[in-house]
Amino acid sequence: MKKILQLQLDPSEAYDEVQFEKAALQKAGIRPSEDEVFVRQNRRSIDARGRKVRVNVEAEIFIKESPDSRLQIDIDYPQVENAERILIVGAGPAGMFAALRAIELGVKPIIIERGKDVRARRRDLAAINKEHIVNPDSNYCFGEGGAGTYSDGKLYTRSKKRGDIRRILEILVRHGATEEILVDAHPHIGTNKLPVVVTKLRETILGSGGEIHFGTRVEDFIIDQSEIKGVITQHGDRILGEGVILATGHSARDIFELLHAKKVLIEPKPFALGVRIEHSQNLIDRIQYHCEIDRGPYLPASSYSLVHQTHFKGKQRGVFSFCMCPGGFIVPAATAPGELVVNGMSPSRRDSRFANSGMVVAVELEDLPEFQKFGPLAAMHFQASVERKAWEMGGKTQVAPAQRMVDFVNKKVSNSLLDTSYQPGLEAVDMSEVLPDFISRRLADAFKAFGQKMRGYFTNESQLIGVESRTSSPVRIPRDRESLEHPEIKGLYPCGEGAGFAGGIVSAAMDGERCAERLITSHIKRTSI
Repeated sequence: MKKILQLQLDPSEAYDEVQFEKAALQKAGIRPSEDEVFVRQNRRSIDARGRKVRVNVEAEIFIKESPDSRLQIDIDYPQVENAERILIVGAGPAGMFAALRAIELGVKPIIIERGKDVRARRRDLAAINKEHIVNPDSNYCFGEGGAGTYSDGKLYTRSKKRGDIRRILEILVRHGATEEILVDAHPHIGTNKLPVVVTKLRETILGSGGEIHFGTRVEDFIIDQSEIKGVITQHGDRILGEGVILATGHSARDIFELLHAKKVLIEPKPFALGVRIEHSQNLIDRIQYHCEIDRGPYLPASSYSLVHQTHFKGKQRGVFSFCMCPGGFIVPAATAPGELVVNGMSPSRRDSRFANSGMVVAVELEDLPEFQKFGPLAAMHFQASVERKAWEMGGKTQVAPAQRMVDFVNKKVSNSLLDTSYQPGLEAVDMSEVLPDFISRRLADAFKAFGQKMRGYFTNESQLIGVESRTSSPVRIPRDRESLEHPEIKGLYPCGEGAGFAGGIVSAAMDGERCAERLITSHIKRTSI
C-alpha cells in the first residue's frame, strides 16, 4: 500500500533524513518500529513568506511493498552508426538532447562543436581567470555542454508547453545527476557536477554510433536552391547530412554574421543588459529567511527574484534579476579578446560566502536608433559596444569595472571595493560611464525600489560588477511555428537559445528534442513521431 501526504515541516525535519522519516510516520499514524515501511520525499519547496520558514513536502510512504523507481521513462538508444545522418551545430543542451532524440529515432547525429570537451576546456577557463587570455573557441560559453556546463546548472523552467520537463530531468539522472532534481521545486545540479553528467551524455551518443567533432568551427553553409545540404568547417572539410539543426548558443556572433552575409533571413531581437550584483550570502539569508545570525545548518543558501517597472524619457522598461546564484561565484564570460562579460555560477553545495545575480534592463529595438544601420544585427552590435567599453574601463584586461551600489545611485566613484568572488579582480569606476544612460538610470531607480521590497538589499555592502550582457540572444533566426524549419531554407532548423527559442538548460534541451523530431519526420522518416 502507498500513502501520499502533504506536509509542512521545519527545515530540520525536511532536510534531515532521520527527522523527516519520523515526522512523516507520525503524521501518517504509523509506528516507527513497524516493519516493511519506506518513506521518501516526492516534491519539496521552501515557503519563507512568514516569520518562520517552513518547507512544503509531498511525501510517499510505502507499506509492505517495494517503492517504485523514480525513473518512469524507459529510453532505448539503438546502434545508429550506419543509419541516415543529420548534422547538429553546437554541443550545448539543445544540441546534445537533439542528438540523443535522433538516436532514439534511429538516426545518426553528427555534432560539430567549435570548442573542446569538458576536461580540456578547464585549461582555457583557468587562462581567462588567471592570465586574462580569452580563447574565442573555448571559454565559459563555447565547448562541450555549452554555457550551461560551467554554470549553476539551474533546471527550473516555465516552458511547460514546449515539451516534457520530467523526461529531460530523468535523462539527466540516468547520466549521473542526483535524484534530488526530481524532488526540489527549483532543482539545480551545480557547476562541479555538470561536467560529469555532460561527459556521460557524450558517451551515450558516441556509444550508439553518433559522432562529435570538437575543435571544429563552422565557417560556411552548403546551400543549394534554398536547401541546406551541409556545412564547411575551418579546416575546409565538407560535412553533409539530411538536415542541419543550428544550436550554436546566444554568443556565436560569427554564425549570425555568416547568415546575414549569405542573405539568410534573421531578425533583431530584444534582450536585456545590465550588471552582476554581489552581496554576502549571509545578508541575503538574513533578509529572506528572517534570521538574526545565519540560516542554520539545514536551509540551503537563499535566493531572490526581483522585478521593477521603470520610466525614462516616456518609455517603460522592466528591470529584473536574472540567473540568481546563491552561494556562488562571478566568472569572466567573454568570447573574444577586447570585450568584458560577466556571468554567475554555483557549485552543487552553494557554499560560497557570496550571493550574486544578474540585474538587467529590458532593451527594445527602439532604444537603439544609432545601431539601426546594422539591420538585423543591430542589438548584437549594441551588446558588443557595451562589452568593449567595459573592457576599456577595467583596464583592457579581464579586470571588471565595479562600484558599490549606493555609490552608483549617488553617482560617486567608490573609494574602495568589497571582497569579491570574481577572480580576475575589480577596478573602481563610475559604472554610469560604462553603461548607456537609459540602462544606468533605470538600474538606479530599481535599486532604490528593491531596497523597499527587500529591506537591507540596497546597501553599500554590495557592489555592481559589469557587464552582464549575454542574457539571451540579440538575434532571432526565424522558423515555422509548426514545422520548426526556417521559412526560406529547407532543412535548416534554428534551435535553442542562440536562435531565440529557449532560455536555459531544460528549455533548450526540450527544444533540441523537438527540432530533431521535426527534422526526421520531414526529411527522413516522413511519418509523425
